[in-house]
Amino acid sequence: MANHFDIDFTFTRDDLTALFEPFDPLEQTAEEAKIPALPASSEPFDPIDWAYLSLLGKGYLRDLIHHYFRGELVGADKIPEQGPLIVAPNHSGNAFPHDAMVLDALLWQAQGFKRETKFRSVFSPKLAATWWMRPFGLDNWWRRAGGVDMTFDNYDALLKRGEKVIYYPEGVPGIGKGFLKRYQLQHYYSSFVVLAARYEAPVYPVSVVNAEWVNPTSVTFAPLNTLFDKLFGLPFFPVPIVFLAFLFPFIFYLAFPCKMIFVIGDPIDVRALLEEEGTDDHQQPDRAQTQRVAERIRQVAQEQLNEAVATYGQKPYDLGSLKQRLRKVRGRIWRTIPLGWPFTFVQPDRDRDRPPAANRLHAFIRDLDLLAYYLPFGWFLLALMRAMRRPPYGYRGLTKAERTEREGTYRWSLKTRPLPKKEPPSPS
Repeated sequence: MANHFDIDFTFTRDDLTALFEPFDPLEQTAEEAKIPALPASSEPFDPIDWAYLSLLGKGYLRDLIHHYFRGELVGADKIPEQGPLIVAPNHSGNAFPHDAMVLDALLWQAQGFKRETKFRSVFSPKLAATWWMRPFGLDNWWRRAGGVDMTFDNYDALLKRGEKVIYYPEGVPGIGKGFLKRYQLQHYYSSFVVLAARYEAPVYPVSVVNAEWVNPTSVTFAPLNTLFDKLFGLPFFPVPIVFLAFLFPFIFYLAFPCKMIFVIGDPIDVRALLEEEGTDDHQQPDRAQTQRVAERIRQVAQEQLNEAVATYGQKPYDLGSLKQRLRKVRGRIWRTIPLGWPFTFVQPDRDRDRPPAANRLHAFIRDLDLLAYYLPFGWFLLALMRAMRRPPYGYRGLTKAERTEREGTYRWSLKTRPLPKKEPPSPS
């Protein structure tokens, strides 16, 4: 007579975190593991800088979005003001993530720039820990703009509190895929399916059109991407532009004037897809089923992206409209085009922590270090100035802990440093 026995598996939250694929498909490196964790505290913590965001919206970022990139949001009315929900765009491979900055701003603008309607993006900690992966090295830039470290538990906490989360399902490989693979969606990691089902959060695919042309000169190779990620914290190695960027730092942030268009698709009911795959357990779905659902969502997103490219992607630069838009910023054109971006990004940030310049000469001299962005091998001079000058120019005089907090080179867990209570919606 055959023996019969039952095995019962009960999964804890930690089990689920280990079971499903990580949000960032790259494994944590030894250098990332050394990044200090933000000290635990029961005091609410949120590095988002509302005054700075207001400054960006009224200043240079507005010109970049509306006159240089000419950003356009199609179907914005599909997204409600209240979450939980997930906005899932495709990455534009081969360049610094300018498209992510533009999309975040356009989504918030479409809902009135109200605090309670601000979208939250989840980003790889690599972007905060590596100073050149922040726009022109600006301190804690991604978090000050509303970003949250991308971990399973952080993502879970954001949806639980009803946030609208911007998440790129391709992960870092989506950035590093290179121009030759433009508009080809990479593998979707299935963790977002688990969380979307858990909180009944609809997923809105977003087709990002023309942003692939922000730097059409670059090709990437997986072995080089892996090597340079380990050596320098740079998750992609675009050839040949990276060699010019090594010589002249401002080229690393260079972006051609592509007309960025973001087409929002209809919401996807993840729970319904899981049920079609044979499960009604929305809290602990089967791994294979979540992977199949993630692939189905990727296929839907790919079809929508192909249609959007056919409709909006025939003139990626549209030089006629660029000429018209730049006429509107004639007095600010140097700060609107990439050649002036080192000053455009950095000076307003410094101005918040220093007295006004005595005159034009003083204003130029005190930011003379920014010329290093245009000099051969300027990275070394920039690093030296950051070490030698005091805030807001560098870190001389700060303790290690003070520099870590100011620069944002820490790991932030919402378990140990939770966000403040979510603000209620404003009355209509």
